[in-house]
Amino acid sequence: MEFRIADTFTDSLGRLTAQEQKAVKTTAFDLQMDPSAPGLSFHKLDRAKDTNFWSVRVNADIRLIVHRTASSILLVYVDHHDAAYKWAERRKIERHPTTGAMQLVEVRERIEEIDIFRPREIEAPAAPSAAKPAVALFDNLRKYELMAFGVPEEWVDDVRKATEDTLFDIISHLPQEAQEALLKLAVGEKVEPPKPVPTEADAFAHPDAQRRFRVLTNIEELRQALDYPWDKWAVFLHPAQRGLVERDYSGPARISGSAGTGKTIVALHRAAHLARANPQARVLLTTFSTPLANSLRTKLASLLASEPTVAARISVKAITAAGYDLYAERFGQAEIASPALIGTLIAKAAAEVEGHKFPARFLLGEWNDVVDAWQLTTWEAYRDVSRLGRKTRIGGRQRELLWAIFERVRNALAERKVVTWSQVFGRLADQLGLDARRPYDFVVVDECQDLGVAEARFLGALAGGRPDGLFFTGDLGQRIFQQPFSWKALGIDVRGRSSTLRINYRTSHQIRLHADRLLPSAVSDVDGNAESRRGAVSMFDGPQPQVTACQDASKEAEVVGSWIAQRLREGSPPQEIGVFVRSDAELKRARAAIKNAGARSIELSDKIEIEDGAIAIGAMHFAKGLEFRSVVVMACDDEVIPLQERIETVADDADLEEVYNTERHLLYVACTRARDHLLVTGVAPVSEFLDDFRMGD
Repeated sequence: MEFRIADTFTDSLGRLTAQEQKAVKTTAFDLQMDPSAPGLSFHKLDRAKDTNFWSVRVNADIRLIVHRTASSILLVYVDHHDAAYKWAERRKIERHPTTGAMQLVEVRERIEEIDIFRPREIEAPAAPSAAKPAVALFDNLRKYELMAFGVPEEWVDDVRKATEDTLFDIISHLPQEAQEALLKLAVGEKVEPPKPVPTEADAFAHPDAQRRFRVLTNIEELRQALDYPWDKWAVFLHPAQRGLVERDYSGPARISGSAGTGKTIVALHRAAHLARANPQARVLLTTFSTPLANSLRTKLASLLASEPTVAARISVKAITAAGYDLYAERFGQAEIASPALIGTLIAKAAAEVEGHKFPARFLLGEWNDVVDAWQLTTWEAYRDVSRLGRKTRIGGRQRELLWAIFERVRNALAERKVVTWSQVFGRLADQLGLDARRPYDFVVVDECQDLGVAEARFLGALAGGRPDGLFFTGDLGQRIFQQPFSWKALGIDVRGRSSTLRINYRTSHQIRLHADRLLPSAVSDVDGNAESRRGAVSMFDGPQPQVTACQDASKEAEVVGSWIAQRLREGSPPQEIGVFVRSDAELKRARAAIKNAGARSIELSDKIEIEDGAIAIGAMHFAKGLEFRSVVVMACDDEVIPLQERIETVADDADLEEVYNTERHLLYVACTRARDHLLVTGVAPVSEFLDDFRMGD
């Protein structure tokens, strides 16, 4: 007998108390082991429209709702007795007559009209000079056209009446594939309906059905499903993304998309697909930081839980770890020069070279972004380099003086037998270029926008033996660590093999709308590849973000503490709340707010990750790759973001644009970690960025 679980079951399980969940899990395990066991109490739901709905008793008050046939058991929902029965009476599971996908359908005639057509403010419009009638968004589409997108037949009439004000209320009752199609159509995007499957095909095997129903073959898979939210363990792949994952590329490929569009999921599935399709291949799945690599490793283990031989051929490492291990294998262990040592050596060399007036900040930037990044080892190489990304112009005589400084720094590093990360990656790239053997056959890179020159060159050499050996996912709008540079100049040309994801699964419409105002509608890289935010849509509606200017830090801590306490009272687990500030200097304000909320916190770092029962607090750059139900972005004061220290140390006014861009990206990253609730605060006068964030309210 097949044993399945639905995403609605794991969602409902998460709303119960810890003690209730424990009892539910015990019953679920018993049900999977032997659904005919005499100790299980089944009760047929006579009032349910779906005749296959049954309840299973957990205790005196808790009931499982299962869909039971002669050959299968499907866990669908769990709740207190009356609520569980009421939920089941309003649902049915059926094969969609057009698409062939198995769907969980909400029964239309039992929904109150007021719930469907209650107007909800999506975006505050300008005051109209005269009231205009609401425009039906889909009345130009026929019934068969809407059903081709997965709209259940009984909801077609409601969909055709949908307006901008009622759209989110209506689609919340529809299966996800129908929601996505309607959202795209609403913003003017051309949508092709999926091809229907043969009537004899398994409706549960349909790609759309597999996003909401999963077959569990053993107790361990069930345990994993019950211990983690659906999106944390299932790591589902949207059917529209499957083509990107399984495509044969003729060269390096890059998948972009704004925060929450599933780029990481695509990267995970690409790595798994490559390992499955190439049984002897070794795959490296990498990203720029250790915490993100750890997160990828956990998700990949979930995705490949039943395929250990496939998982064994995929290495998941931060790019520094991958580089360090390969360097040690080929050249011996590397002693990495610390930033403090490099700063000291640059200052010493600058003092020894007369006739220049370059400030320390400029010298450090020139070393990091040009000399070290591009591994320039001779005067001729430095003389001829284009210095892309460095806006301060320097003449021939100035370059000579600069090289005299940097040559001393290089010699000093060699004397101490220490190397920079760029030297590690550069030496590996050179060696890999001469060696026909490769430690990996394929390389998949997540958060690629934060790669540096040396890392990108290393990855290009690492996968240099195959045209489809490199696969990138990332978002230029989230670049916060690296200067822009030309990938094409390094031999990594993604033109013609770039795609953009536009469906946002993580962030509500309201939060996405506000956060997108921090960035331009399109961002381009040095090679001219543009990533547009136009046409992006969110899968769900939510409350408007709140922006509050406080009179002082004490009042801000009080406001934030009260807001967090309210989220906790609503049932949000502490680990589903994150608080972010611009830098470590503002962390004390976050601590004060958590204390006011009566909660416990844990400070994020490169080595410390989210902990159950604790609210995560940290600097904005630690927010990358994380997500929370509720987020507070604190201390958004004038001179804090953008950080005044960065502005004051800019050597050339032309460099200000880069500072402002990355500061905006930081705020965007922090805000888009929120799924449902977002609060942004600061002490007056607040950051100029908040004017853009609130624009249109």
